[in-house]
Amino acid sequence: MGSEMCIRDRLERAGVDFEVLPASGDENRISDNPGEAVKQLASDKAASVIRTMKDSADGTIVIGSDTVVVFENVILGKPHDTEDAVNTLKKLQANTHQVYTGVSVWEKKEKVWTEHTFYESTDVTFYPVSDEEIREYVATGEPMDKAGSYGIQGLFGIYVKGINGDYNNVVGLPVARLFYEMKKSGINLRG
Repeated sequence: MGSEMCIRDRLERAGVDFEVLPASGDENRISDNPGEAVKQLASDKAASVIRTMKDSADGTIVIGSDTVVVFENVILGKPHDTEDAVNTLKKLQANTHQVYTGVSVWEKKEKVWTEHTFYESTDVTFYPVSDEEIREYVATGEPMDKAGSYGIQGLFGIYVKGINGDYNNVVGLPVARLFYEMKKSGINLRG
C-alpha cells in the first residue's frame, strides 16, 4: 500500500540518514495470520538485503517492511488486473478494513546480526463509493501496484471516512512505533 517515496519521506522527516537497497526474491507468505505474515515478509526482505552486504560494519542497521490490507480476516494482495481492483474496492467501500505493516530491524553488533521484529495494525473506514467512482479511480492505474488496490496518500484518499490508529502505518511504515521499539532495544536510528 505504501509507496517507497512516502516511506523515504517519513524517514527523512524523522531525521534518519539512510540508503535504500532493494530486497530481492519472491514474497512467499507462510501464514494467513496477518500479523505473522507481515512480520515474516518484513524479515525476509531485510535478510535478503543483508545477504548482499559484504563486510558491513558493526552498528549497521537494516530495516525491512511489508504492508497488507485485510478485510473480513482475508489478506488482500495487489490486484491481478483492473477487474480485480474494482472488485476489491467494491468490498472495501462503506466498510472498515485493517492495514497491517510488519517491520524488521536488524542490527550488526560485534559481527553478529540481531533481529527486532514487530507489526502495527490500523483500521481504515471508507465512505460509500459508487461503482462509477471506483472505475474512474481504477482507470488512473494508481491502484495496480498497491495491496488492497488503493494508496491512502493518493487519489482514493478522498473516500476515507476515518482511521483508528497510525496514519503512517497505512502509508507503509509506522514511524512512531519504529522509534519506540528501537528506543526499547537501545537502538538510535538517528545516530
